[in-house]
Amino acid sequence: MDKKLKKNVIVICIDGTRIDRAQKSKVILNDLSGRIFFSNAITYAPYTNSSMYAMFSGSYGNRNGCSSYWHSFKFNGTRFKTLTDYLHDSNYFTYADIHSKLSIPKQGFDKYVVYDESENDYADRHKDIINKMKKLYDGGTNFFLYLHYDGIHKGIMNSVLKVYNNFSPDFFNNRLKNERRYDDLFHDAENYLQKLLDEITVNDLWKDSIILILSDHGCSVGEKIGERAYGSYCYDYTLKTFASFIALEFSKQEISNQIRHIDLMPTILDYLEIPLDLNYESLDGHSLLPLIKNQHFEESIAYSETANPLQGNAPPKKPNTKSVRTSKWKLIFNEHNNTRELYNLQTDPSEENNLIGTGLEIENFLFDELLKLQQN
Repeated sequence: MDKKLKKNVIVICIDGTRIDRAQKSKVILNDLSGRIFFSNAITYAPYTNSSMYAMFSGSYGNRNGCSSYWHSFKFNGTRFKTLTDYLHDSNYFTYADIHSKLSIPKQGFDKYVVYDESENDYADRHKDIINKMKKLYDGGTNFFLYLHYDGIHKGIMNSVLKVYNNFSPDFFNNRLKNERRYDDLFHDAENYLQKLLDEITVNDLWKDSIILILSDHGCSVGEKIGERAYGSYCYDYTLKTFASFIALEFSKQEISNQIRHIDLMPTILDYLEIPLDLNYESLDGHSLLPLIKNQHFEESIAYSETANPLQGNAPPKKPNTKSVRTSKWKLIFNEHNNTRELYNLQTDPSEENNLIGTGLEIENFLFDELLKLQQN
């Protein structure tokens, strides 16, 4: 196939974006033609590396090997083919610009750059890379570009994680201050993203590319004592985030159906008509193209897990807090103390009224599903 007939792929991750901010953002919820905004995208893990390894492989971390902060190097690339591998094998030039070598799988990338975490000029840096990719495409080569914005993460690291612990009264008793701190960081992220979208427009890349804008996880502003940022619990303020898939031939829409980060990789492959490689393990994710095209689409249960540090200074090496979720119900299993939580997400989106043990049939159904998924 003529290389010029293929679409480039640009993925932009805005680390730590809360869904409540994304839904009100005119930059994220933009007026671009072909913008599909998924407002109920559930991540596998409420922290970067396991979340993004799941997205890149279309598979949960308990299968692909990256199931905790400590397990990036345990990702089994011989069994799980990544999005980058697929695109590289399809003659794409693959380029990543990231804040940590642990955050995404390195395999399949032609250029894998880790920038200094003191980096402040994210927009200028990434605009320059977009320009380079445009020149590459004009020369007849398709590209896959992954850009990671670290501003919110870095701000939370410096002003929250290094200042408070997960039980600090000074943090949890100052919700308004926490909200304002986060909003300032999010505003900077919006400015960054707008500059990149403008640069894509200047380079006339919309018609030749598909763009995926997403967040790896959300962030606490003090909702639950015991989690000052992310990674401790399986509540929606960190697990529920967004994904914006932009391809000009689609009609602009917002989709509230529950989807999972693991569905994004097979969606891109399906869109590009790249068949799955049967020499590798099967995916946990499913293509979202039928949903985008208003065809029959069955919701899948979303499985998530994390390693709650409790009173520790570092998270455990194995997940001990797990959840399964539908668009209406969520069950959380706190394996570390053998307790469960059940929430009706439609009537109790803040997850404050635990319905466990109240005789609801959904409780046993979801726990059985959790046991199946955690054993994969």
